[in-house]
Amino acid sequence: MWNFNYLIPSIMILSVFVGYYLSLPRLPIRKNIIFAFVVSSECLVMIADLVSTWADKNFDLFSPAILYLFNSSYFILFFARSFIFFIFTASVLNVNLFKFKWMPFVLELPINICILIVVSTPWTRLYYYIDQDGYHNGPLYNLIYILSIMYLAMSFFILFIKRVHIIRPREKYIIIWYNTIISAGLLFRYLFPKYLLMDIFFLMALIVIFLSFENPDSYLEERTFIFNRTALRDYINEINGSKSINALIFCIHNYIDNMELYGIQQMNQGVYLIENYLKQEFPDYLVFDYRNGRFVLFSKDIVDWKPVYAKIQQRFLHQWISKDTELYLDIGGSIISLPNKGFPFEIILRVFSEGFANADKNLSDEIAVYNDSIVDAILTENEIKHALDTAIAEDSVEVYLQPIVDSSTGKLKGAEALSRIRAADGHTIPPGLFIPIAEKNGKINPIGKQVFRKCCEFVGTHDMNKLGLEYINVNLSPLQFMKMDLDDTLNQITQNAGVSPDFIHLEITEESMIDEALMDKQINALKNKGFKFVLDDYGKGYSNMARLHRTPFINIKLDMSIVWDYCNNPDAILPNEVGAFSSTGFSITAEGIETEEMAIKMKEIGCTYLQGYYFSKPLPIKEFIEKYSCQS
Repeated sequence: MWNFNYLIPSIMILSVFVGYYLSLPRLPIRKNIIFAFVVSSECLVMIADLVSTWADKNFDLFSPAILYLFNSSYFILFFARSFIFFIFTASVLNVNLFKFKWMPFVLELPINICILIVVSTPWTRLYYYIDQDGYHNGPLYNLIYILSIMYLAMSFFILFIKRVHIIRPREKYIIIWYNTIISAGLLFRYLFPKYLLMDIFFLMALIVIFLSFENPDSYLEERTFIFNRTALRDYINEINGSKSINALIFCIHNYIDNMELYGIQQMNQGVYLIENYLKQEFPDYLVFDYRNGRFVLFSKDIVDWKPVYAKIQQRFLHQWISKDTELYLDIGGSIISLPNKGFPFEIILRVFSEGFANADKNLSDEIAVYNDSIVDAILTENEIKHALDTAIAEDSVEVYLQPIVDSSTGKLKGAEALSRIRAADGHTIPPGLFIPIAEKNGKINPIGKQVFRKCCEFVGTHDMNKLGLEYINVNLSPLQFMKMDLDDTLNQITQNAGVSPDFIHLEITEESMIDEALMDKQINALKNKGFKFVLDDYGKGYSNMARLHRTPFINIKLDMSIVWDYCNNPDAILPNEVGAFSSTGFSITAEGIETEEMAIKMKEIGCTYLQGYYFSKPLPIKEFIEKYSCQS
């Protein structure tokens, strides 16, 4: 007969495990909810196993109907446990098994057939039967193994399908491990049916799952049992695509400085007080501590967060008493309000990151709202980053040329080289969008190098006299200007193309001139190689006449903003500046000329050259050649 030596200790261990699990808060995500069913099914299976086995050993004490009830209950729960473990594996892998209406029917069909066979067994005797000698296995008894193996095989199958999408690689090995333990349990049950070993193996698998995926301690702060940043990431990943994301985030201003001021111990005590306040004051909300003085509140429903934030702000007007220290802290906040669209997970994290950054800088009582427009901006930025990477890798930065004309004759004198890149769908991305991103992520140097090389190649392979070109202006970003080998790099490119360096004029913005020592060093090095310089965007920065005279500029380009201001409201300031520049040897280029009237006004005040849409928008090199070859 059956041996109880392993089953009773397993039940005792499980009871301790369940008690600890229920004593701590649990994050309301699908994986945790299904795990609660896993734990419940294991409890019920163990109890049913114990009761049915004891009843079968003492079959003469019970009627056949009671024995059928006990045994059928155990087998049905056994089937359900195998199915629930499979469902849990799918939830860990973020597989939606019920995406289509037919999927529940197909997945549940095997277990429903087995349950039907068990329920009908008192009449059919197919699965098991009970007679005057007690319990006996029926001809279809091995369905218990077949069904379990089938769901195990499905678990391994979806693991194989989703293996490349697993965020944390260790999860793959954990899933393999606990499913292997269950497989071993089935084998032992088949080989040693008289020993009640199966429940021990399921208990082992349960413990592996708990320690790896479900341990509440991994989601909770130690002292207050408030949810931590790991819990926040899993919660966002869970609700993204299933419901709207509606959250209030706030952070303590100057958290690091406050930590130095009050000390680590006192600030930790202050955070503990804040966490307790949030738990007690907002019990209906999920509260997360994102570390470093940053907190997040989630609501199950759409809520107006502004009164909630005002209440929290009001509390921060008062000190936080920490032992013998009074902590005076202030906060900033943001609201995250995203519709249920299933945005990419990393995009959602970026939105929260942007919200925290804004909250940290926000010193007013106003609170910014981050909605799907910020997501659109982030998606656009990601598209541009991808286009930048592609343009660099494939050497596909396009050079456009915008003509610069003589103000007296209207004839072509020079051109400014402007860069363009293309998105994945082929549309052109203007420099105003990708240059700031390229400067921020360090891609501006390879982009600028490509543009300079292609300009030199254009000059070296075409007749500039036929086009009427005397020079081409190429922009240098402030980050390019910081490269210590810039002079050697640009000089090598001109030599390779067979181009004189003085034909390529380097446009430098006033932003590059803030560090005068670096500017002088770089300009002298480039000047010694034969390059000439143009000051770009004059009027936006900090240049003065003394600084301009110290730098060997040959041309000053007036920023379009001051050109437009003057054309709209003429005064004596700009004409006097242009006159002063001209008298000291600078040529002057007016940017942003869009009408004949603007061209006339800039010519009248003494501008040497004119540039803008009135003459031509920037053109691809091929179109530029076609247009100006015809005019020459």
